[in-house]
Amino acid sequence: MTRILHGEEHIDVEGHFPEVGETVPPFTLTGRDMVDVALADYAGQRKVLSIVPSIDTGTCATSARKFNERASGLDNTVVMVVSADLPFAAGRFCAAEGLDQVMTLSNFRHHPFARDFGVDVVTGRIRGLCARAVVVLDENDRVLHSELVDQIKNEPDYEAALAALK
Repeated sequence: MTRILHGEEHIDVEGHFPEVGETVPPFTLTGRDMVDVALADYAGQRKVLSIVPSIDTGTCATSARKFNERASGLDNTVVMVVSADLPFAAGRFCAAEGLDQVMTLSNFRHHPFARDFGVDVVTGRIRGLCARAVVVLDENDRVLHSELVDQIKNEPDYEAALAALK
């Protein structure tokens, strides 16, 4: 178990957070159109997983915007913003913001994802949501970069995440 902060509150996060060099387990999440999307659907592509508590918070929205802005310059790379939000809400957010370079995915049907990726918040007011993290994968789903943000309100290190793809 890992302990991080949500404001002044200490919260516990369970599961194994992927480390550089490991291969991540396969997963399935739900896309904006309510159709399941599997990691295997992106075989041969590099992946940036921006895992957030909810797209409806300021920091999560900023993170989605920043990754969207930088994603257009990434070759053979898909950027996935993962949260527990319903796909409808994530779709409305992206449409309103004009975000077309990121894919929003939900783990609302696929609860094992949070534990499998070590982002399962199990205590505190936001239990049931995902902790903020970024995991960058190569074409074979091997971890090139991973960051579990130690304070939920903080943004991830975008530069470090994207540098792993160079």
